[in-house]
Amino acid sequence: MKLLRFDSQLWVSAPRPLVFEFFSNPENLERLTPDWLGFRIVTPRPIELQAGARIDYRLRIHGLPIRWQSEISCWDPPSRFVDEQRRGPYRKWIHTHRFEEQEGGTLIVDEVRYWPLGGRLMNWLFVRRDVQRIFRYRSEVLRQFFDARE
Repeated sequence: MKLLRFDSQLWVSAPRPLVFEFFSNPENLERLTPDWLGFRIVTPRPIELQAGARIDYRLRIHGLPIRWQSEISCWDPPSRFVDEQRRGPYRKWIHTHRFEEQEGGTLIVDEVRYWPLGGRLMNWLFVRRDVQRIFRYRSEVLRQFFDARE
């Protein structure tokens, strides 16, 4: 199976260590996720992100309750980290977060490689559009939080 790919970039005026610190706090994931997903972290807190850390979530996708577990498979502060779905709605989900110093701020680069249940048809019908909406919302929140520009 050739994984599908979604990419997103956003430049923020904040320094890379500050941006990485924001992403290092799992509770900020709730802030970055639109309300319509009903996203909640269920792992007991505090959660320390590091290689091997696993985080459990609950959310609703098109009204269906979903349990999701991700594992931090790579942790390289303040440059990048990778989270991979271990249990959830995808056959495969690998999200690489990169943080690059650029023009006095930070370029946040997201690369998501995934394969939904139902394959390309489900991606075309629902998944791609949902992922785009989620990342659009995420960019708006980050832009407001860091007084950012794209």
